[in-house]
Amino acid sequence: MSLLFTPMKIGKLSLDNRIIIAPMCQYSAEQGKATAWHRIHLGHLALSGAGLMILEAAAIETEGRITPQDLGLWDDVTEQALAEVINDVRKYSSMPLGIQLGHAGRKASTDVPWRGGGFLAASQGGWQTSAPSALPFNDSHEAPQAMSLARIEEVKQAFIDSAIRADRLGLELIEVHAAHGYLLHQFLSPLSNQRDDQYGGSLENRMRIVLEIFRDVRRVFPANKPVGVRISATDWVEGGWDLQQSIALSQALEAIGCDYIHVSSGGLSPQQQISVGPGYQVPFSESIKQAVSIPVIAVGLITEPEQAEAILTEGKSDAIALARGMLYDPRWPWHAAAKLGAKVKAPEQYWRSEPHEVKGLFKQ
Repeated sequence: MSLLFTPMKIGKLSLDNRIIIAPMCQYSAEQGKATAWHRIHLGHLALSGAGLMILEAAAIETEGRITPQDLGLWDDVTEQALAEVINDVRKYSSMPLGIQLGHAGRKASTDVPWRGGGFLAASQGGWQTSAPSALPFNDSHEAPQAMSLARIEEVKQAFIDSAIRADRLGLELIEVHAAHGYLLHQFLSPLSNQRDDQYGGSLENRMRIVLEIFRDVRRVFPANKPVGVRISATDWVEGGWDLQQSIALSQALEAIGCDYIHVSSGGLSPQQQISVGPGYQVPFSESIKQAVSIPVIAVGLITEPEQAEAILTEGKSDAIALARGMLYDPRWPWHAAAKLGAKVKAPEQYWRSEPHEVKGLFKQ
């Protein structure tokens, strides 16, 4: 039997299989509000047969957006817009839905990727960014404001408020975004965090805000719904955040009730030197899996069903997340099930599409 298509639990949430649709920013919201694009995009992927879909990063406040077009979950208006989309998706799919909550920090106020992703000054529709220290992401960005303790408390409260909204939306999982060079990752890395207070300096201090925000979200999100954390296992820069620190963070998160760790890498510094290749981040998930007992999710250039199956059978992760690969092939779970001799959920309207050579592919 295929391990990829074996059911699993994340916390108390049951998944039909171990394929997870990773959060993918669409940069298609209007003032934080989900649009018809999200209805099409999420509805499309909710029919894929994956075990879980985690919605794209939702900004917890307007200043936390990567671009002006980012999805948000910071007020009643953004909550209602997302509720309308989710309600439509739910009519035709029973796939569990989660959401990633994040803040871009010094990587905020940029243009959408297909227009180059450059920094947007206030005159271009951008805004003043904030970060652990007043260090810009690169030479073309304006310096962020170093966050005061009062500002840190505001951000922590914004995570709490967004988590409460996520529960009201009926979402079944929250992923705290502490990866890819965004705000919480900026606190973790000594390259971007040069504070001399309780949030800077030692590893314990640099991890503090991530642990505090996790505790806050866990406290307000129902106990039967999992809360996990996405991390970048390394900055890929000497002297930056690295695997050993990621293991320490993962163990600290597990100790306070974290339900899973989603392992990515990079994004903090333009100086990063990444050796990209198939499954290039899997060694990080493998090392973290050996250090914790909670589920670990691997992601990063995992494109082939046999490759995903091998990662699981070799004990390198507990689940496989796909992002760009799922955009390229939104029926990836169907095709994986056909190759691996497994069954997968599909909507009744599509049952007639089952190829003759794989009859019995769809669960009915």
